[in-house]
Amino acid sequence: MSQSLQALQQLKHQIQQSVIGQEHVVDALLVALLTNGNVLLEGLPGTAKTRSVKSLAASLNIDLGRVQFTPDLLPSDVTGTEVYQEVNGKATLTFQQGPVFNNILLADEINRSPAKVQAALLEAMEERQITVAGKTYKLPKLFMVLATQNPIEQEGTYPLPEAQMDRFIMKVTVDYPDDDAEAKIIKLVRAEEQIQQNVEKIDPEHIFTARDEIHNIHMSDAMVDYIVAIVMATRKPERYPDSPLQAWLSVGSSPRASISLDKCSRAQAWLNGKDYCDPNDVRTVAHSVLRHRLVLSYDAMADGITADQVIDEILRQVVVA
Repeated sequence: MSQSLQALQQLKHQIQQSVIGQEHVVDALLVALLTNGNVLLEGLPGTAKTRSVKSLAASLNIDLGRVQFTPDLLPSDVTGTEVYQEVNGKATLTFQQGPVFNNILLADEINRSPAKVQAALLEAMEERQITVAGKTYKLPKLFMVLATQNPIEQEGTYPLPEAQMDRFIMKVTVDYPDDDAEAKIIKLVRAEEQIQQNVEKIDPEHIFTARDEIHNIHMSDAMVDYIVAIVMATRKPERYPDSPLQAWLSVGSSPRASISLDKCSRAQAWLNGKDYCDPNDVRTVAHSVLRHRLVLSYDAMADGITADQVIDEILRQVVVA
């Protein structure tokens, strides 16, 4: 076992100590971190979305920027802006960095901001840079956007367009914890109020080493064909005439879905201590990678069919060659 894998397993353990009952969220955050991707967290209030992100930043001892997205937010509130100053009687414009220049940007309730503000993140998410007043500024080497949104409050919100949703490597659904986890949460918070927790810091350099190691994870041609078949099932559901997929799907996933499935599957295999990727690794990450890249038909939505149910059906229909 490499030192980087040991460090990432320790990181996972530390976050799980402070985030109870959301193991799949912690796994998704680590996979996104290892693949240099961005994550959209969708869940009800109080389900530890913000806490998960804060625990990740604290364990890595990296900078965390948080923006509460609101309808009156401006793009410059996220990216930064040029400020007029007089130095020795001479007028100058100095760029003042916004919260996007942290290692992790927590975009809280991103669907509460107008399209201009949402679009301000696109360049940062895709190119790891921003452009203000014709000048380009590089973001930190270790950078990711973790955005949250509330699925039940639709009044006064601006749903993310499909093109922007596609920029997130994963969309993670955060549900309420079960009975046992709820009891543990109460005890955890009570203990934290009494004792100051000491978090052991993980060297962020392990992330970059891990990314290099993930590039060497073996992905056989059969696994590549399996990934392609899964994505193609979203675009050409007529290939499966005995399945309801054709009635459920309106628009399928883009090539970014195939790329993301490949990256996340290799990262999942690496986290499992393997040097190769198998179908279980693909299936483990499939829901998080695909659920925001599907457009369901009107009939599917009318029948209460969810994206996760569609993905379940795809995984049942598509077999490894």
